[in-house]
Amino acid sequence: MNAFDYLESVKLALALSDIVQTVQIVREYSRERHGFFRARLKLRNGDFLEVSEFFVAQDDEIHILQYRYQWMDSARQQLRKRWDNATHHPELDNFPHHVHVKSDNVVISDQTMNISLLLAMLQRELEE
Repeated sequence: MNAFDYLESVKLALALSDIVQTVQIVREYSRERHGFFRARLKLRNGDFLEVSEFFVAQDDEIHILQYRYQWMDSARQQLRKRWDNATHHPELDNFPHHVHVKSDNVVISDQTMNISLLLAMLQRELEE
């Protein structure tokens, strides 16, 4: 898969997702071997979600080099969760992948993320 095809698959996944009500693309670009995507979403429960990924295509695979997904209440005042791979918590297992839970100060190790995994995870959380 090249970067252009990956970007198109991300936009399609957002458009088809049951939990996404609206999508505002802030910035996007793709070249054959790399790309960037940033969007602000309104979820069906009214919550706000901002997603961003910088990715590269290598050997027909997509590798997410940097990501940040921030889920907040509808007023954008209360953090629900923020997933990212910034290198500021080397003490955590699976460094640099982590999630901030309800506060910048509560940080736990997490899996490698991408937008598809995020949508599936949020779908489960919103159904509970």
